[in-house]
Amino acid sequence: MTTLLQDLRLALRQLRKSPGFTVTAILTLTLAVGANAVVFGVLNALILRPLNVPHAESLFLIQHGGDSYPDYLDLRQRNHSFEDMAVFAIRQSGLDTGKDPSNVWQYETSGNYFDVLRIQPYIGRFFHASDEHGPNSAPYVVLSYPYWHNHFRDDPGVVGRVVRLNKHPFTILGVAPPGFQGTILFFASDIFVPIVNHEQLSGEKLLDARESHWIFETVGHLKPGVTPARAAADLSSVDSYLKRTYPKEEGNDPYTLARAGLHGDYLNGPTRAFLTGLMLLSALILLAACANLGNLFAARAADRSREVALRLALGSSRTRILRQLFTESLLLSLAGGVAGLIASILLLRRLSVWQPFPRFPLHVPVSPDANVYLLALVLALVSGVLSGIVPVRQILRTNPYEIVKAGSTGAFGRRVTLRDVLLVVQIAICAVLVTSSLVAVRGLMRSMHSSFGFDPRNAMLVDTDLATVGYTGERVPAMQRRMIDAVQAIPGVDSVGSVNWPPLEPPGGWQGIVYRDTTGDLSPSNAAANPYMYNVSPDYFRASGTSLLAGRAFTWHDDANAPRVAVVNREFARRILGSIPDAVGQYFKLRDGTRVRVVGLVEDGKYLNLTEKQQPSMFFPLLQSPASWTWLAVRSSRDPQQLAAAIRSAIRDIDPEIVLSISPWTTEMGGTLSPRAWPPYPSACSA
Repeated sequence: MTTLLQDLRLALRQLRKSPGFTVTAILTLTLAVGANAVVFGVLNALILRPLNVPHAESLFLIQHGGDSYPDYLDLRQRNHSFEDMAVFAIRQSGLDTGKDPSNVWQYETSGNYFDVLRIQPYIGRFFHASDEHGPNSAPYVVLSYPYWHNHFRDDPGVVGRVVRLNKHPFTILGVAPPGFQGTILFFASDIFVPIVNHEQLSGEKLLDARESHWIFETVGHLKPGVTPARAAADLSSVDSYLKRTYPKEEGNDPYTLARAGLHGDYLNGPTRAFLTGLMLLSALILLAACANLGNLFAARAADRSREVALRLALGSSRTRILRQLFTESLLLSLAGGVAGLIASILLLRRLSVWQPFPRFPLHVPVSPDANVYLLALVLALVSGVLSGIVPVRQILRTNPYEIVKAGSTGAFGRRVTLRDVLLVVQIAICAVLVTSSLVAVRGLMRSMHSSFGFDPRNAMLVDTDLATVGYTGERVPAMQRRMIDAVQAIPGVDSVGSVNWPPLEPPGGWQGIVYRDTTGDLSPSNAAANPYMYNVSPDYFRASGTSLLAGRAFTWHDDANAPRVAVVNREFARRILGSIPDAVGQYFKLRDGTRVRVVGLVEDGKYLNLTEKQQPSMFFPLLQSPASWTWLAVRSSRDPQQLAAAIRSAIRDIDPEIVLSISPWTTEMGGTLSPRAWPPYPSACSA
């Protein structure tokens, strides 16, 4: 112990005598350890750490191309592998608690959702399957803990209070436990409501519509002793029954299982690949840091060659000198490791509250735990050991008499070779990192300057969901036209158009399968494609800057009483209609057999993300395909802040309760820079 304390005191004195070396070594380790700890912290939170529910190891996501609510009921009843199953969908609603109405994000869940997950309420109670007695029979709300904490100030008296959700009375039953905001790790729901009240909240009658695959996820616990492979085979037998019984409504996608938390293979695979790439890059940073430290220690050993020689000549053992050098390297590694860990904790906490898209409750739920601390400690020690090994050979081959006689300049004849090797390794790794960064930036710049199929410059987006303020049925398109007319009357506005969801806006657009006009058997296996689908007003193409290549745009006469028409892009014409020049005037069929006439052709664009291959898309008139979710595209050269204020005033004059989100289209484009966009909303929605 005495010898160890002597080594520590001597190491501290030596490091204080070389502040430049000490600071450089600590900063190098801080960067390397901090980068690896941050990446591992994200990997640990999203991939390694299980979902925050009891017995998460047996909870699985049941993947399918998309399920309807009747599909879920059949699947739940006919399978033999799961203890129970629950489903949920995601939507936004307007919540009025008596003051300051606001939009909230909600899980619409089956009544057994909380029972399947085996979680207990923080206060009050959850709703259960026994509370459901048919459509619109369970007007109940469960608050998430953060929403209760932030909006109700931890008031336990909220239980039993009646609030209004999309103008309808709902009773607050309880509060979910802390740490639980749903079964998707990166999506934090504000409230939970029974899915049987979907029609009341949205105006859509989907509970009995087997052809509408609007369910976002199905989850369930495997029975004890049942393997995922056995469960998948069981689900395949149910799938075969559904396809035989409902050939026109069921798709071709098989049932598979995946771990719950990252929306299955759609995001789990890309997230793993993305984080693996980051881990490789951070490992390269660590290797470069070790090479740099090794080079520093080799240079330091060369500078201290005369000191080492004198100590050897005076009788000190080589082992004692090596132990001293290792003590210095370990002290540096621990200091750098602690600094890197502190930096990583600060970054991870910042990342955990960061919302990349303020419009959506998306966040990365990272919080450092023992695994992150252990990794930082191991990396710091390994770096210190590797760096301390570098001068070992020099010390062991030292001839003290030659060095004392020749002076420090003659020390270690082979040190230059070792330092050169370390320098080459460091330069090579840095070259790889810099080249990778340049390639990524170049690809990003190329994507950002590619053709989107619309022009976001000099355009504003106005987002609102009319269902959140009670508009349903025929009132929706009537209100949308009033909004368009009011904004069009603002001085300086060139054109205004509405769309149910803009291209490239996360989480994604709607899709619906279509058939060629000659197809007689309208089963999903005979579908020609699954194009993106947009509902737009007559002036949308001009407002969005989308080029009309042939035919005509829509008019207000293309209403529910007129023949069904559509405008398609070039890829749709090529893939489904078989001809781009002759596309206008041709027909295709929707899933229900409706024939649709193509009246216009527009340019191709990007719809889900910037890296996707060219995809078909179709545009329908607003009055023939109404949707409560409304985005206004406003083209104007006016100052964005002044224009936003004018738009807000114009729409509030019509209905002061409408909640608006207004921003330049170029600002909204920031969502396209995510590693991979969300799945289409709702998931794999079929029209």
